[in-house]
Amino acid sequence: MNEKRPLGYWLKLVDSLITEQFTESLEEHGVTRKQWQLLNVLARGPATGGELTAALAPFFGDPPATDEPSSPSEHLAELVESGWVNEEGHTFSLTERGATSLDKLSEIVDTMREESSAGVSEADYAATIGSLRRMAENLGWRDDAAP
Repeated sequence: MNEKRPLGYWLKLVDSLITEQFTESLEEHGVTRKQWQLLNVLARGPATGGELTAALAPFFGDPPATDEPSSPSEHLAELVESGWVNEEGHTFSLTERGATSLDKLSEIVDTMREESSAGVSEADYAATIGSLRRMAENLGWRDDAAP
């Protein structure tokens, strides 16, 4: 029966399980999955609020699974308040404290990724990513501001 479930079922299921695992693993560090994603975008360099919103747009289509903030600006405000992100005008950048925290969190996330892809060959993983990217492009997605 599972083989007959459509792609959308598996995408939603895996996404919700990833969110659940992030919540459980990063909760003690006070970071949400979306904040983790914001930190990663900022690790590449300063960005405006609009650039961050565009980069994370796919992650804000569904309502939050928990009582976490529902917009990028609310997530950013919490990161600024924590001292992990600096705000100058409409531009945000990672602070030294934020970079150090991101390094520590990266270890946790790397472990989660290894666990979630256990038993999946590198070739299968690459093929899955390639197929999903092609499907997104077929549906109109363009890599203009993707993380």
